[in-house]
Amino acid sequence: MSTEIRVRFAPSPTGPLHIGGVRTALYNYLFARKMGGKMLLRIEDTDQNRFVPGAEAYIMDALRWAGIEIDEGQGIGGPHAPYRQSERREIYQREAQRLIDEGKAYYAFDTAEELDAMRQRLEAANAPAAQYNAITRMQMRNSLTLKPEEVKARMDAGDPYVIRLKTPRKEEVRLNDIIRGWVTVHSSAIDDKVLLKSDGLPTYHLANIVDDHLMGITHVIRGEEWLPSAPLHVLLYRYLGWEDTMPQFAHLPLLLKPEGNGKLSKRDADLGGFPIFPLQWTDPNTGQVARGFREDGYLPEATVNFLALLGWNPGTEQELFTMDELIASFDLAQVHKAGARFDIQKAQWFNHQYVKEQPDAVLAPTVQQQAQAAGYDCSLAKAEKIAALLKGRVNFAREIVDEATTIFNAPTHYDEAVTTAKWNADAVKAVTAFHDALVAYEGEFVADTIKHTLSDAVTQAGIKQGKIMQAMRLALTGSGAGPDLMLTMEIIGKDETVRRLEQALATLPKP
Repeated sequence: MSTEIRVRFAPSPTGPLHIGGVRTALYNYLFARKMGGKMLLRIEDTDQNRFVPGAEAYIMDALRWAGIEIDEGQGIGGPHAPYRQSERREIYQREAQRLIDEGKAYYAFDTAEELDAMRQRLEAANAPAAQYNAITRMQMRNSLTLKPEEVKARMDAGDPYVIRLKTPRKEEVRLNDIIRGWVTVHSSAIDDKVLLKSDGLPTYHLANIVDDHLMGITHVIRGEEWLPSAPLHVLLYRYLGWEDTMPQFAHLPLLLKPEGNGKLSKRDADLGGFPIFPLQWTDPNTGQVARGFREDGYLPEATVNFLALLGWNPGTEQELFTMDELIASFDLAQVHKAGARFDIQKAQWFNHQYVKEQPDAVLAPTVQQQAQAAGYDCSLAKAEKIAALLKGRVNFAREIVDEATTIFNAPTHYDEAVTTAKWNADAVKAVTAFHDALVAYEGEFVADTIKHTLSDAVTQAGIKQGKIMQAMRLALTGSGAGPDLMLTMEIIGKDETVRRLEQALATLPKP
């Protein structure tokens, strides 16, 4: 029987989830669903100094908003609970002790001052790397250099210590990354990483290896920033005796600045005037508010579609995907190695595509709320018609009311260029004929009947309709261009349409 595919998203609750983290979660989700597997959510909160209240709940809210469904893990439960690493301390301590007992790790009692002095010595000697490794560990205070009785005495006295990995001096460590191919690193380039900190909590390196093994993770799909640590993780799997069941690795490309040079940061987003977090975040310590894609008006479907194509290409010309289509098309082998430029204009384009496909009734409450906030009287029925008229002209639903100013306000001035070019005797004759026809009209005032009424009026006046439509729009809106004019008149109503035509005839210069 084939092994069930199991992936995990394992963020740290140190603040709001970066949009790049959402992409990592999305790729894990798409892969799991494509392969008929499961996706886990694990909270890696072993760095208690950086823990931020509310961040864990934020992460789960962001995943729900994006439509990324978790099968097992924090907030869901499952057979491998707990899924919060701070609650799994004894498991890590047990495995760290096993490494100690097998001679693959050691106790280190070095103080921060001693570590700084070691680094300064190495830097002064122009050493290739100022790190705690197979060579320098023999000049430090640890269980490899101290006598056993002194090690025991220090531990009995409660001296602080960490547990470090005993990295081999001359070995090659290899892994075959799904995206990047074979990666080979000599062990001399790997330092003796801390596995267990002095507070008894593990570092990321130990905790994620132990948890991935115990939780049956088959594929580790994570950001490129973890690629330098991957050989160390392979070594840990080997030392713990789990190399045969080690998951496959796939390291995703970075999200780059809009100009394509360097990793995308919050500062880049602030300077560019766009969000970098999926949801709005209020810092619990400073009260500072960081904007979110959701609050800026991005639809979750559009955001997901945008993120999916940042680093992956289906090999076709298709750009718009539903979540089901993304799942069906996704292939880790088609993820690029190179970083993906974060083009916010493309994100807006995606949002435009999804906004214009939204049902009018879904957009109507937002339009009504925005209209009322701007001081306009707007019923839900009117808001729905405005949405139908203008949703194809905006990137965000919140922009619809800005586009609807000519609906809520009669023109106070008229475009001079259009007036000069189009406001002539035929225009006056046509507007007058249409005005008179509307005054006499008593049927349902909807776009189709308005269209026929206009056509009949100008035909009877002996004028070709195509020649006066810009002037008609000028009379009603003050401009020579805009959305469907018949629908515009339906929304503003018969009385307002008649009033605006009268105003134009009285205000615009006589030809």
